[in-house]
Amino acid sequence: MASSSRKDRLQRIVECAETYFGRPLDRVSAPGGDGRSSFRLHFADGDVIATLRPNFRRTHLEAHVLQRLGEFSDDLPRCLGVVDDIMFQSDVGDRRLNMEIVRHDGKGQLDLAAEAVAGIFRIQSAARKTDLGQVMPPLGANDDWVDNFISAVDALQPYSGGISSKFDRVAAAQAVSVTGGQFVKWDCRSGNAALDRTGKLRWFDFEYAGLRHGAEDFAWLIGDEAWPLEPDVMADVMIDAFDPGTGHRIDDYLEYLSVYLTFHCVQRFKLIVKEAQKRGWLSRDRVRKYDDAGVHPEFAAQICKVGRYYSAQSPVTAPLTRNFDAAMSVFLDILRDGETRKSA
Repeated sequence: MASSSRKDRLQRIVECAETYFGRPLDRVSAPGGDGRSSFRLHFADGDVIATLRPNFRRTHLEAHVLQRLGEFSDDLPRCLGVVDDIMFQSDVGDRRLNMEIVRHDGKGQLDLAAEAVAGIFRIQSAARKTDLGQVMPPLGANDDWVDNFISAVDALQPYSGGISSKFDRVAAAQAVSVTGGQFVKWDCRSGNAALDRTGKLRWFDFEYAGLRHGAEDFAWLIGDEAWPLEPDVMADVMIDAFDPGTGHRIDDYLEYLSVYLTFHCVQRFKLIVKEAQKRGWLSRDRVRKYDDAGVHPEFAAQICKVGRYYSAQSPVTAPLTRNFDAAMSVFLDILRDGETRKSA
């Protein structure tokens, strides 16, 4: 039944695309796998991305965002049109950042990281030139969302002992309870950016865009467990690229980023553990190829390393540093054990 449903969905996209663009398709591919919402449509004169999401409203919201931002920024796809619940957008390239970043080392990785961060700042700057700050929905704007975000730290306990009594949950909740009017793309994991043939990097997948502080977008990138750069290196990248147009002082901005990113790392940690229990560990290549959750002990250790570094940057989250440190040791041991068995 599921296979038949995917086939029907794809046939609908093909018929709609050929009618809308007035020419036949050569073939269709699924860059993120058959279960994803987007397909690459290969025409004789170039490729187009077609997106059919389960949520009609999100499709139209994403199209509106691309159209408004596209007036001021070239750091995202161009919306080519919407037909009912199918959106067509320009193809930003098949060299996904999560794959491209590991093909480089040293300066090459640093350059890509700097461009990724600069691109997010430019997108947010473009949004400030539009009415998106007045029409987009607020994100994480209610007490229940904040409470769940903070209380997730309990997931660290089985891997690190209890949470310190010095950790003030009320203060933490207050620290992330911002009422922001800044546009955020959301979900800025490295699998949601790509480079074209000229090397231009663009961000895509704006279906969850909304309004918050602004630093959350960078938390998604730095707190991407498959992102290979060290957290202190990314801190320097943020300082170098910082845009005063955000309306925040840089020290206040980085303080908020550190606190928010700490709890974002907990969310990624929870997801990795849950998926590992359900599916077992996956290969690093599979995770990157399908932009999957980082269900590999190296990625689990990486998210703990990021959480350890950023939690130590603020007195609000410093009591959690030892929890991240202990949890990281657990996954490094699992990683070493796996490598030892392979070499035996």
